[in-house]
Amino acid sequence: MTRFTDFFVRKVALVLAALVVALSFASSVRAAGAEYTMQEIVDAGHGFFGSTTGGIAKVIERAFKTYGLPNGYILGQEGAGAFIAGATYGEGDLYTKNAGQHNVFWQGPSIGLDYGGQGSRVMMLVYNLPDVRNLYSRFGGVSGQAYVVAGAGMTVLKSGNVVIVPIRTGVGARLGVNVGYLKITRKATWNPF
Repeated sequence: MTRFTDFFVRKVALVLAALVVALSFASSVRAAGAEYTMQEIVDAGHGFFGSTTGGIAKVIERAFKTYGLPNGYILGQEGAGAFIAGATYGEGDLYTKNAGQHNVFWQGPSIGLDYGGQGSRVMMLVYNLPDVRNLYSRFGGVSGQAYVVAGAGMTVLKSGNVVIVPIRTGVGARLGVNVGYLKITRKATWNPF
């Protein structure tokens, strides 16, 4: 009876261990499949940005080298202006492989040595997004031209573990650096706070 119990316990332990390994492998495959490759992002930006695609591709390459594969991206437009204090307003669509497409809005205040205005097309690469609800938050960071290639700029904003890398190209005259945040919402609002 003891040998049978030992045998049974060992077999159950082996089956449970195999099940745990299989489940962890399946969840890692699911997570990897939910990320976008650099080619997918470049292709998405190609039609969206038009003639500045070469510069955008270089900025995207820089983001991928620094942050890896995003599990979402936003394509949209924004307007911003500042005279020491400023505000940004935008609208776009979030694309994810596992949660579909969602219309999003963003707005935010800024303060700093910053003057001028701009209208931009924006692609935001989204990293470490466990659920779409985690996107509706305030993402803080230092804005300005942290990195510029061929008229395209990249900044980095963070809220908890979720990182957003807005890549902008557009028209206008704006010079300076500022500190602020973007608040991403489900509905449009004029309140930047």
